[in-house]
Parts: sequence; structure tokens; C-alpha cells
Amino acid sequence: MKLESNKKDNHKEFIVLMAMMMSMVALTIDAMLPALIQIGTSLNAEHINDSQLIVGFVFLGMALGQIFYGPLSDAYGRKPAIYLGMGIFLIGDIISIFANDFNTMLIGRILQGMGAASCRVVTLAMVRDCFDGNKMAKVMSLIMMMFVMVPAIAPLIGQGILLFSGWRAIFVFLLLFGLVAVTWMKTRQPETLAAPDRIPLSFANIYSGIKETLLNTHTRNYTFAGGIMFGAFIGYLSSSQQILQFQYELGKLFPVYFGVLALSIGTSSFVNSKLVMRYSLEALCIAALSIICILSISFFCLTLLLEHSPSLWLLMPYLIGMFFCFGILFGNFNTLAVHPLGHIAGIANSVISTVQTLISVLIGGTIGQLYDGSIQPLVLGFALCGAITLVIVIMVNKSNKSGFVS
Repeated sequence: MKLESNKKDNHKEFIVLMAMMMSMVALTIDAMLPALIQIGTSLNAEHINDSQLIVGFVFLGMALGQIFYGPLSDAYGRKPAIYLGMGIFLIGDIISIFANDFNTMLIGRILQGMGAASCRVVTLAMVRDCFDGNKMAKVMSLIMMMFVMVPAIAPLIGQGILLFSGWRAIFVFLLLFGLVAVTWMKTRQPETLAAPDRIPLSFANIYSGIKETLLNTHTRNYTFAGGIMFGAFIGYLSSSQQILQFQYELGKLFPVYFGVLALSIGTSSFVNSKLVMRYSLEALCIAALSIICILSISFFCLTLLLEHSPSLWLLMPYLIGMFFCFGILFGNFNTLAVHPLGHIAGIANSVISTVQTLISVLIGGTIGQLYDGSIQPLVLGFALCGAITLVIVIMVNKSNKSGFVS
């Protein structure tokens, strides 16, 4: 039974809970941002850019873990797969709490990523169990709107904890948040995949699901598109502390500015939840990508003309525009990618998320490591990623004249 036929209050609780579960990844990353350099220094990281690995290894863990949760959730139900992932996450978090060297920290972070991957993959499958088409896109946009509130406040939480305690206390906070989330899931959320709809766990079924997902041209192209654009976003996340807190000398105000930028994604997600009921998802993606390309190329040219970095009051409107467009893209790309594969939503989301994350880690890590004390590598990364993705979406749209089926 579709969730949309349930009581309105249950519908709202479902959206809030899904947003909270998906927020495990964002909170695991963004609450750390004010402490990255401090953690790297405390644990004797060799180079200042190595601190970016504290973010990058979470995404690497996600890429390694995501492929497993889909098949498991298709075979045994959505909730057991989340319980397994959250268990791995909590173990990784405890390792990070007690880490005494940088390598041990990275082990803990990769386990956190592997565990939190269940929240991303399985919650998307749960939404697909209950909704499809434009209604799924609307619900995903509402979830993304709430989900983005976490990155908006997570750095403030991290900065606030640092005012009263050390960086290890941030991991203690993550531990408590994870326990609350999984307890809520256990006590309040019914299983969304009925027993008759489950797919027995076998190599043949997994291989068949992976093959079907990768061979679906529509899914494959939108998976690549999402991975490329999320890679640009990871490039920003990896270098945001160095850019905002140090290059622009924001200091303890860094979480405030970071939060403003995150809220622009939340605002666009809310706007997108209205637009998807009137316009095709492809048209919205093309419009957002076109704006990203135009703004990024223009801003990059501005950086070349100036003898110094653009002022903060020029940078912030540019980034707000970028992230507003990202908010349009993220939910729509996921919806477009998984739409043809509702009958294998679990494994399809695993494959889609794994491929997207591998692409995004490679791109985002490259953009982050190119940081040289200027904004140029990030802006150029936005422009190139936007242009490549725009070409992909236009080509897909031309080859599928019928457009998105609601």
C-alpha cells in the first residue's frame, strides 16, 4: 500500500524520519568542518590539505558500502538493512572518538561512511516503495528541504562543541544522534517492503539487478550526471573551511556563512517540490545546469581580471546561486535515475549511489586537492562539471522525446 493513502500525520512523520536518516551522512561530514585543521594537527597529519581526507574517506566508505545494502534490503526488508548499517556506523564513530593517530581516524571515518551508506540507499528505496513519478519527486524535494537544514546547522553544532570541549566530543554527539535515529526507526516506522515483494538474496538475482541497472540507458546517464555534479559539491565541502575560514578570514563565523549557503539548497528544494508538479524534471535540470555554466564561466573570468581574490560580498551571491541550482538537481537526478527500476528499487539505488559516489569522490577529491589559496580551482570545477552534465542531460532528452513519465 502506498504511503500517500495513509493518514496525513503519518505522511509527515515519514518525511521527517527519512530526512533524519539521510542526514546521518551530512551530519557526519559537516559537523566536522570547523575542526578539520584541528584534528589534522592533533593527529599529526603530514600536509594541511590532508585534513580534507577526513571528509573524503567518509565518501569513500559510502562508495564501498552502498552496493551491499540494496540487495540486503530487497531480500530481508528495508529496516534490517538500516540496522546493520547503523551498527557499522556506530563502531566507526567509536574508533574515531579514541583515535590517537591520523590513520586510525581515517579507518573510523571509512567505517562511518560504509555504515551511513545504508541510510542513503535504503531510505531512497523506502520512498520509492511508497511513491513514484512526480509525486516521488515532490516528496524527495520535501525530504531534501529538511535534509539540508542539517548541513545548515551542523557546522554551528561542531563550532559550539569546540567552544566547550575538544573535537572528540563532536563524535560523541554523532554517536548519540545515531542512537536516537535508529531507535525512532525501530519504534515508529513500519516496514515498507512487504514479504511477497522481496527478492531472494542470490548471486544470480544480484547480478541480474546490477546488469539491468547499468544497461538501462536512462538510468546510467542520469547516474553519471548526478555523480559529476555531486563531485563538484564535494570539492566545495572539502575546501570550504580553507576558503571561508582562512582565505576569507571568517574565523568562528565560518559556520554562519556555511549555513547560509546550505539554506539556499533547502530553499531551492522547497521551490522544486512545487515546480515538479508543473514542469518536466528534465526541463528543470537543463535550466539549473545552464545557470551554473553561465554564472561559473562569468565568475571565473572575473577572477582572472582581478589581481586578487573577489571580495566575500561577490563570492557569497555566486555561491548562493550555485547551491540553489544544486538543490534543483540533486533530488531530480535521483528520481530520474531510479524511476524505470521501481521493481528493483533496493539494488538499483545501491548501484546508482555507488557509481555516483565513486565518480563524485574522484572529481571532488581532485578539485579539493587543487586548492592553492584562491577560489579559481573551485569555480573552474563548477563550470566544467556543469558543462559536461548539461551535455549529458540534453543528449538524453533528445534521445527520449517522450520525456519523463509521471
